Amino acid sequence: MFWWCAGGVLFTAILGTVLHFLYEWTGESGVVKPISAIDESTFQHMKIMYFPMLIFGVIQWCFLRHEKPCFWLVRLVGIMVALTLIPTLFYTYNGAFGRSPDWLNITIFMVSAIGGYGVEYLLFDRKREGNKWCNLAFLGVVAMGVLFVVFTYLPPDVPLFKSPV
Repeated sequence: MFWWCAGGVLFTAILGTVLHFLYEWTGESGVVKPISAIDESTFQHMKIMYFPMLIFGVIQWCFLRHEKPCFWLVRLVGIMVALTLIPTLFYTYNGAFGRSPDWLNITIFMVSAIGGYGVEYLLFDRKREGNKWCNLAFLGVVAMGVLFVVFTYLPPDVPLFKSPV
């Protein structure tokens, strides 16, 4: 599982970087808008963490579904940890120092990915039998994706969704 999680961090870092710039690179294409960053808000950085973790999760699940019956429950927890770390680290640093340089924002993204996959590594190591909660967790992962798309088009009027640029 260590190599799966390390591969997940690498996959998320690469695809997250591509998704950070994809909207701009495609001339603000509506096709990529739901999954790519459309501004520099904290929410958009959370979105480019979520979608690579989802895609890597689907790939991983194809190989591990029989070996890890609670795969989607563990993935849901990992995604939630990574998504919680992004605003926690970003707003803590900005609250203390007023602004964060780009290199620090990249570091926050990487630390969040490592935190999410690290928790998954610890949880995957435990033996679990499949149950209804394990199966329902996939719906939680999908619901998060639906909310990311909806909030891309209809963002609430709170600072998390506002671009500092």
